[in-house]
Amino acid sequence: QVQLVESGGGLAQAGGSLRLSCAASGDTVCISAMGWYRQAPGKERDLVAAITGGGNTNYADSVKGRFTISRDNAKNTLYLQMNSLKPEDAAVYYCNAVYNCRPDEIKDYWGQGTQVTISS
Repeated sequence: QVQLVESGGGLAQAGGSLRLSCAASGDTVCISAMGWYRQAPGKERDLVAAITGGGNTNYADSVKGRFTISRDNAKNTLYLQMNSLKPEDAAVYYCNAVYNCRPDEIKDYWGQGTQVTISS
């Protein structure tokens, strides 16, 4: 099992920056890819950025060039550096981890979410 805990959310001005963190615990050696998703009220949960165990990254077009995803495997921590924030970035941000120690099942885990609010 894996537990994920997000932190770093809060209030930022448009054009400002925030850095989100996701601390993983449990069977962390079983984690392969990780990602950040976000969900605004009344909307679906969408992928923001993803990173593989080898460090390859993918970004939603809406955040490309502004956000950077990274991971520190020694610390079992995932990060999302968010720069040039826009009002449309306001959402609850969720950490995701893919679990690959079960050959008979593809399983993923979610954190509890951290709120990001943008003021203009």
